[in-house]
Amino acid sequence: MTSITKGFLDDTIQIPLDRIAPTRPLSQGLHRTRKYRTILASVKDVGIIEPLAIFPDSGSGKQKNYILLDGHLRLEALKQLGETEAICLVSTDDESFTYNRRVNRLSAVQEHNMIVKAIERGVSQERIAEALDVDVKRIRERQNMLRNIAPEAVELLKEKMVGVQVFGILRKMKPMAQIEACEMMMSANRYTVTYAKVLLAAMHPDKLVKPEKKTIFKGVSPEDIARMEREMERLQQEYRNVEDTLGDTMFTLVVAKGYLSKLLKNETIADYLDRHHGSMLGELRSVMDAVGADTRDLERE
Repeated sequence: MTSITKGFLDDTIQIPLDRIAPTRPLSQGLHRTRKYRTILASVKDVGIIEPLAIFPDSGSGKQKNYILLDGHLRLEALKQLGETEAICLVSTDDESFTYNRRVNRLSAVQEHNMIVKAIERGVSQERIAEALDVDVKRIRERQNMLRNIAPEAVELLKEKMVGVQVFGILRKMKPMAQIEACEMMMSANRYTVTYAKVLLAAMHPDKLVKPEKKTIFKGVSPEDIARMEREMERLQQEYRNVEDTLGDTMFTLVVAKGYLSKLLKNETIADYLDRHHGSMLGELRSVMDAVGADTRDLERE
C-alpha cells in the first residue's frame, strides 16, 4: 500500500527571525492599515496562535535558513515588536499552491481555542477584544461557544468555517444528534445557520434536549416534518455506508491515478490522446487533479 506524504512535520520549532526569508515584498504603507494594526495588537497581547509556515532553503549553506510560505504580516509584527524568534511549522513541500490548499483560515473552533488559551494565560476579555478590534460581547460568545457541545461534534467542525449561531442550534440537540447533524453538514458541505435550522426541524423529538420546544417553521406541516425526519435518517444511513467504503475507494483511485500518471508521461501516448481525444484527455487530467486534492484533504483531516 502506498503511503500519503505529510504536508508538515509533526512538531513545531522555534526559528530565529533573521533565518526566515520572505517570499514577497510588503506593500508600502502596510503599517498604517487596519489589518496590520490588528495583527500587531493581537501578537503583542495574545502572542502567535497560528505558527508561521516555512520550508528549508536548500541553498543556504552551513547555516540552515528557511523560506517563508505563509505568515508575512505576523513575521513583520514580530520584528516590529523586537522579537527574535518565531514558532513555525515546517512544510514538506515548497510549492505555494499546494500549501494554500492545505491551509484554512481561522475557524470558529480555532478562534474559541485561541481566546480560551489567552484567558488561561491571564489576558482579560476586554484586552482580547481591544487586540482583535471587536466588541467584548463577541469575545464572551466565542469563549462559551462550545458549552454543552459533544467533543466528537467539535472535532468534526474544528476546521470548518461555521458560524457561532450554528453551535447554539446544535446545543438544542442531544450529543449523538449533534454528531449526526455535523456529519450531515459535512456530507452536504453546508455549514450555514439556515441548514442547521433545517436539520433541527427534521430531528426526531427523542433526539432533542427539550422536545416540547422543538422549532416549527411557518408553513411547514407535520407531514412535512415527518417526511424530513425519514429523509434525514435515510441520508444518515447513506453517509455511514459511504464512510465505510471511503478508504477502499480512495485507495483504488490513488492506484489508478498513479498508473495513469506514468502512462501519460509517455510522450507518444500523450501526443496521440491530445490529437485524437483532446477533450477526453482534459477531463481525465481534471479527474486526476481532483483525486490528488481529495487525498490531501483526507490527510489534513
